[in-house]
Amino acid sequence: MADSRDKATDQMKTWKENRARQRPDTLTTGAGHPIGDKLNLQTAGLRGPLLVQDVVFTDEMAHFDRERIPERVVHAKGGGAFGYFEVTHDITRFCKAKVFEHVGKTTPIAVRFSTVAGESGSADTVRDPRGFAVKFYSEEGNWDLTGNNTPIFFIRDSMLFPSFVHSQKRNPQTHMKDPDMVVSLYFCSCILSLIISFFFFCPERPVQVSFLFSDRGLPDGFRHMNGYGSHTFKLVNADGEPLYCKFHFKTDQGIKNLSVEEADRLASTNPDYAIGDLFNAIANGNFPSWTFFIQVMTFEQAERNIEIVWSHKEYPLIPVGKLVLNRNPVNYFAEVEQLAFDPSNMPPGIEASPDKMLQGRLFSYPDTHRHRLGANYLQIPVNCPFRTRVANYQRDGPMCMFDNQGGAPNYYPNSFSAPEDQPRFVESKFKVSPDVGRYNSADEDNFTQVRTFYTDVLNEEERQRLCQNMAGALKGAQLFIQKRMVENLKAVHADYGNRVQTLLNQNNAVEKKVSRSPVRWNPVFLHPSL
Repeated sequence: MADSRDKATDQMKTWKENRARQRPDTLTTGAGHPIGDKLNLQTAGLRGPLLVQDVVFTDEMAHFDRERIPERVVHAKGGGAFGYFEVTHDITRFCKAKVFEHVGKTTPIAVRFSTVAGESGSADTVRDPRGFAVKFYSEEGNWDLTGNNTPIFFIRDSMLFPSFVHSQKRNPQTHMKDPDMVVSLYFCSCILSLIISFFFFCPERPVQVSFLFSDRGLPDGFRHMNGYGSHTFKLVNADGEPLYCKFHFKTDQGIKNLSVEEADRLASTNPDYAIGDLFNAIANGNFPSWTFFIQVMTFEQAERNIEIVWSHKEYPLIPVGKLVLNRNPVNYFAEVEQLAFDPSNMPPGIEASPDKMLQGRLFSYPDTHRHRLGANYLQIPVNCPFRTRVANYQRDGPMCMFDNQGGAPNYYPNSFSAPEDQPRFVESKFKVSPDVGRYNSADEDNFTQVRTFYTDVLNEEERQRLCQNMAGALKGAQLFIQKRMVENLKAVHADYGNRVQTLLNQNNAVEKKVSRSPVRWNPVFLHPSL
């Protein structure tokens, strides 16, 4: 039995074997003082009270009381690894970023995969989008590409994001997963009420919903799924010429998904399936990789194109490089739990587009990291832009880990040869002339692309599973929510909505029949002595 254990299960055994020829380290306090006895409290006599001077105990217990940091609001459950990105194709005509400087160039990376809605202890195999975040340690600062395994984001306007996240969480009174709220992860808007469907009132989301309830909503671990940058970005070349861009990571292992039955089985028997699969693959030398592509679009083309997903025929994928993961984290907390991704981390040559959701994330992500990890979270080794020298006028704050920039002036401008800005790194210019207002982005073409997905991308068996999954998620919601969502699906394609409605009718008929069945009392349930 022991011989069949995988690398993740045998981690402690492997650690011991690697230290076989070394003497055990001397046990110390956090301050490095050697400890003579770690098993017994220092007390006044055999049964006497604890002494305040037992600093071995207080050092241990005070740290233990503070071990947990706030859990991520979303993407709480995940796994990570490290490796490199290698440029295989020249795209300097589009982008001046040093990470793409020349063919053959390699850049260290960190990657974190995750589920979105669940808590830290939730299962890896639930039907949920998967986070796919990559940190490139570039010479001009870190570049964080915070994406998902779906080519679009859940919503268009970041004003909706807190309500969208709340809809996935627990009912504020019962602290339970609520069928009306859980369905609202995909179908409903909590702006009106906790039980009113989110995606019914946000009809731009049928693309995301249909992708999620297709087979790809249950990826077989992290290695067998694609990654996408989620938003549109801007690339700028050395001549200052900007264009719009989307980023794609295509898995070299091939797309592989779990059946509903297998995903349910793993959720109960191996809830850490995806994390273990990634760890074991790397530990066994089977390094997972993805091919990196971009799509580009001129500003003029963008004026005529409002699609969420760009046509690969009109805007073909352009190969860029290869992403390889070849090192597991040495310690999960230090290198994965503290790993902080921020879409505002963009080196020269990569800039934000006017995407409303991206614009909101530029603030939200670094703000939550300062809450979770502290004002100096960028000094934590796994987040530190170690390939460049940070020079700014930020000082102090909790957990300052370096020299606090020594005696350099802490104000700007100054006359003492301190860091100066460089005009060549100014962002590209763009014109803004419209009236300031709150514009509704939900009234664009929300159905054409998902109709193509349903009719042209999926085969008949995949369409049937999509409808079954959709009906399975909707059946716990109230009838008016079911009706409204079906109308949305009919707007995509009549067959889509009708199939889901038929399945719901069957389920509702069964439930109605069960509810009308006479209740037969068993006296055993009334008193244990009977």
